[in-house]
Amino acid sequence: MSFTPGLPHLIHSTLPPFHAPTPDGATVELNTTQCQEWEHAHHLLFHLGNLSLLLGLVVPTTLGLHMILLRLLLMTGCSLFIAWATLYRCNLDVMVWNVIFLLVNFMHLFYLLYKLRPIKIDRELRSVYKRMFEPLHVREALFQRLTGQFCTIQTLKKGQAYAAEDKTSVDERLSILLKGKMKVSYRGHFLHNIYTNSFIDSPEFRSTEMHRGEKFQVTIVAEENCKFLCWSRERLTYFLESDTFLSEVFRYLIGKDITNKLYSLNDPTLSDKALKKMDRQPSLCSQLSMMQMRNSMASTSDTDDVLNQILRGGSAESSFQKSLETKLSSKMKPIEESMEDDVFEEPAPSHQLPDSSTEKV
Repeated sequence: MSFTPGLPHLIHSTLPPFHAPTPDGATVELNTTQCQEWEHAHHLLFHLGNLSLLLGLVVPTTLGLHMILLRLLLMTGCSLFIAWATLYRCNLDVMVWNVIFLLVNFMHLFYLLYKLRPIKIDRELRSVYKRMFEPLHVREALFQRLTGQFCTIQTLKKGQAYAAEDKTSVDERLSILLKGKMKVSYRGHFLHNIYTNSFIDSPEFRSTEMHRGEKFQVTIVAEENCKFLCWSRERLTYFLESDTFLSEVFRYLIGKDITNKLYSLNDPTLSDKALKKMDRQPSLCSQLSMMQMRNSMASTSDTDDVLNQILRGGSAESSFQKSLETKLSSKMKPIEESMEDDVFEEPAPSHQLPDSSTEKV
């Protein structure tokens, strides 16, 4: 196989010259390209484009709008590259790629700005959001999702009933009073009032989470023209299962509302302003007491006695505690007094009794 000196130059390499041996011992140097002379620096637009990309990549993530700044700087860099490739290099592929990058960043920027748009909450729901949900860092967009899909605003005229004892099911809804005042009573006896920006049926909602199909044990009547926000219980429960944060928010709000109602039950003279100052986390004891008062009163035989004590100013907790002690005392065998004393009495040191037969007089 012979090597023709006039072979066309087909191979381009940046490696050092490669000398191919020939049969006659001569060597022919192939054509090579080396960086023997550097080109002049590109136009200022090229450097400004790279500087814009660099600034976009070093934007700290601690800034609230860092993603928007990143997209703006990337779009600026792409625009400068397009101008440089079109005006000074006449390079079509560089221009096309940067046009694609520019469009992608523009669409992402539009999406980010759309997410930051101001959310307009209905005027009737603004006070509920400001009072109950905003202090717990619930964003307006999430609140709008909560109230916009499966929530309705309903009205009651003065004297109309929201729930009737032993008739209305507790499984249907959960409501927040937006306007007006409601009265809660049991067998014609006044228990407490419900004011604006508070749940109407929070004790029933909490107490029947595990037991469905129960009825209201109290009557709730509108004392004024009322307007309330109403959720379908089934759809609300399904929505809260998909959002852990909002589920915890509802657990806190419902527990707090139960505590406020318990204080109103113990002291019916409390006003709405006094209830607003009660912002502590409810204990299990207070929640159980409230649920017993509004859901389980009819299930006990001593309900009338407990209710009379409450109406006379007694405590709900102490009333139920006494009734519970009465039930337990009737079912348990009493402990003899001598045995009870022995339990708490420290054992006395043993002394040997003198033998009467050996005692000397």
